[in-house]
Amino acid sequence: MSYGGGGYSRDNSYRFLTLLTSDLVLSRRLQLAALRIKLGSRGGDNGYSGGGGGGYGGGGGYGGGRGGGYGGGGGGFGGGAGGDRMSNLGAGLKTQDWDLNSLPKFEKSFYKEHPDVSERSEEDIQAFRKEKVMAVQGTNVPRPVETFDEAGFPQYVLSEVKAQGFEKPTAIQSQGWPMALSGRDVVGIAETGSGKTLSYCLPAIVHINAQPLLAPGDGPIVLVLAPTRELAVQIQAEITKFGKSSRIRNTCVYGGVPKGPQIRDLSRGVEVCIATPGRLIDMLEAGRTNLRRVTYLVLDEADRMLDMGFEPQIRKIIGQIRPDRQTCMWSATWPKEVRQLASDFLNDYIQVNVGSMDLSANHRIHQIVEVVSDFEKRDKMIKHLEKIMENRANKCLIFTGTKRIADEITRFLRQDGWPALSIHGDKQQNERDWVLNEFKQGKSPIMVATDVASRGIDVRDITHVLNYDYPNNSEDYVHRIGRTGRAGANGTAITFFTTDNSKQARDLVTILTEAKQQIDPRLAEMVRYGGGGGGGGGRWGGRGRGGWGGRGRGGGGFTGSNAGGLGNNRRW
Repeated sequence: MSYGGGGYSRDNSYRFLTLLTSDLVLSRRLQLAALRIKLGSRGGDNGYSGGGGGGYGGGGGYGGGRGGGYGGGGGGFGGGAGGDRMSNLGAGLKTQDWDLNSLPKFEKSFYKEHPDVSERSEEDIQAFRKEKVMAVQGTNVPRPVETFDEAGFPQYVLSEVKAQGFEKPTAIQSQGWPMALSGRDVVGIAETGSGKTLSYCLPAIVHINAQPLLAPGDGPIVLVLAPTRELAVQIQAEITKFGKSSRIRNTCVYGGVPKGPQIRDLSRGVEVCIATPGRLIDMLEAGRTNLRRVTYLVLDEADRMLDMGFEPQIRKIIGQIRPDRQTCMWSATWPKEVRQLASDFLNDYIQVNVGSMDLSANHRIHQIVEVVSDFEKRDKMIKHLEKIMENRANKCLIFTGTKRIADEITRFLRQDGWPALSIHGDKQQNERDWVLNEFKQGKSPIMVATDVASRGIDVRDITHVLNYDYPNNSEDYVHRIGRTGRAGANGTAITFFTTDNSKQARDLVTILTEAKQQIDPRLAEMVRYGGGGGGGGGRWGGRGRGGWGGRGRGGGGFTGSNAGGLGNNRRW
């Protein structure tokens, strides 16, 4: 039996061992309770998002898979992204009673149609939208633009855009920019990797520059809510890049890291705050910032935030923002929960959908689905990696269903000589950042991830996605494989499908058929006969020792799966 989650530093591992005199008969829950009492450890401040907050976060313990040894796998108590899911957050926020007549006026309409756009016939506009698989809804929706110059951005924004080497707007940008610059409330539905981040970032910069300067004690002018820290950091990078010439200040507020630097940024004053819901509410309740100046609100990946249970927090946050703000909601899907949120908080909104409204995958992605048993997965994964890594420029993202499996696979691959690293919610933020950077730079071209940790990963040159475990629903399948085939490139997605996943077979076949992909006969048979049945062989466990964790307050070393050296049989 394997104990703990790799969450203790070296000194405390010895104290941990002394508690285990009757470990074979104690349940895991009793052991952890005894440890909390003995060591006085706790997850981060207020019990949210462990990691940098107190207790003994990240570190390796003794490396272990299934067969003996102590430790194995992910973080300490309360680590990772869990803090952003606390449903009782926001209880201390006061209900705001807004008097619109007494609120300061602000400017939010900046769009002036370019003469070239005005000269196009209605037939030209419809043909353009049809070519881009674009549909719009609402009253007086602005026409799409076809070039950056037509969007009407000020020169300081255009200079930054052209400096980045972009040739022309993506479909969502062509329609989204005029909509957002017009000051209207906007809903944008587009696939992952379609360029929607810039669709709201550039209008946000224009919006900020039209507002009065921040006074001491003012909160941000632009608030962007995102489901994960990875996506929040990605958004911050775009805001920093394009807001540099305007000297726009920003900060990123998310759990799993110490609050001190975030508090300092907020107290100095920032025009843009990018935040995950839980940590932002934490800051609001503590009086570290306020939302009185927010006049441009963005909900990015709204569907994912609702899937992760953030709806109560989102509603509490929006209740702190003046109701005449401009709100932009961006999503990859348009389920009824997202529609209800838009109905509740957006006024007379206009909407653009790019791509089919039915659940569908990017047609530039070659989808390979193999029906396998659990015990076949490891060998099949290795065979695929041998072929993928023949090209040293390739990058492969492997998805697992649990954090434990992610660590097991990573440990196994590294022992077999593959340059693999893992990222999941129990990893400390500094480790997650390091892993992502190694993957981006190609130093470790194989990354193993869970669904939550993968959201917002902005690595545009991922060539392959491998679904080691099939996700719980077809929406997550489409999101996962959408990590490849981005920015106009082609990609390949390989998926292992077991009889345990048979309830998802019909939806998967529908997605494959829509994208004109080949269908495994055994998968089609599952649909025909209703699937069912038990799973294949058992899971396999890694061996050997993980690395030592950092000493003291949980931000130190890397967890076992990432800390182990590569085996002697280098495979890449």
